[in-house]
Amino acid sequence: MTTPYNINDYQNPLFTVDSVLFTIKNNALNVLLVKRANQPFIDHWGLPGGFVDINKDTSTDQTALRKLKEKTNVSPLYLEQLESYSGHERDPRGFSVTLVYFALVPEQAVSTHIETVDDVKWIEVNSLNTLSIAFDHAYIIQQAKTRLQQKALYSMTPVYCLPPCFTIGQFKQVIEAIIEKTIQRKTLIRRIEASDMFETIDKKVKSGGRLAQVYKIKPGVDIVNFERNLSI
Repeated sequence: MTTPYNINDYQNPLFTVDSVLFTIKNNALNVLLVKRANQPFIDHWGLPGGFVDINKDTSTDQTALRKLKEKTNVSPLYLEQLESYSGHERDPRGFSVTLVYFALVPEQAVSTHIETVDDVKWIEVNSLNTLSIAFDHAYIIQQAKTRLQQKALYSMTPVYCLPPCFTIGQFKQVIEAIIEKTIQRKTLIRRIEASDMFETIDKKVKSGGRLAQVYKIKPGVDIVNFERNLSI
């Protein structure tokens, strides 16, 4: 006779979902962090996230979006899975696993609506070493930054943090802020044309002493990937 399975007979790891949201602010890559109001790591800065609620969430995607809304009031247009992180040393409460998502979003106002968070703000990635960061979140952010930099070289992902209407100059500045290197303008123009993702609008704006064409994303298009990286 088979012994009935009882989940309470086993020790279960802590399982959370965290999100790394990036934007470009003051021409630098910023990450969205929350200041923790409870233990562990009270008063430390960390990624917005939390435990799966099996009564509310139908998937980890939904957990990520729910916790972002509660803790930051941000609803990203997309989320991409980064990686899972696990181990005994991550959390003083015991063996823990976190599934991490990341995304690039336009700069926007943020606010918190949950008592477990004291504050929420955009923080420049290159200044994180001046802050007290919870868990292994500083390492996770650097991993996400590396992935984002890779994607910025072979895809049109950086358009996610641009306003609805933008110039080539603005697009170039965003990419350069992400990868922290200069790119060739003519190469970016060729990519814009090859992607067939954009259309011009009947408007030009002043840019560097001249008038620059304004673009917008065509409705319903997907992000285009390229076989080669941008020329640097």
